[in-house]
Amino acid sequence: MVRTQIQLTDELAAHVKEAAARQHVSMAGLIRRALAEFLASSASVGDERYARALGAAGRFASGRRDLSHEHDAHFAEASRK
Repeated sequence: MVRTQIQLTDELAAHVKEAAARQHVSMAGLIRRALAEFLASSASVGDERYARALGAAGRFASGRRDLSHEHDAHFAEASRK
C-alpha cells in the first residue's frame, strides 16, 4: 500500500469517523472502500455513456454538408440562439 495524507473538513471527518465506527472498520478502510466503489461506478458510467454516444453517432441528419469541418462554428451559432 501507498501511504497518503488527505485533509477533510471537520464535519466530513466526523461523519467518516461515525460511519467507520458503525461498520467496525477503520476510517482508512472506510475511505479506501468508498473510493474503490466510486472509481468502479465512475468507470462503468463512463463506458455506458461512451457506448450510448457511439450508438447515436450518424443517426441524425443535420442537412449540413460541412458539419464535420465546421462543427465548432455551428455549435457556437446554435448556442447563441
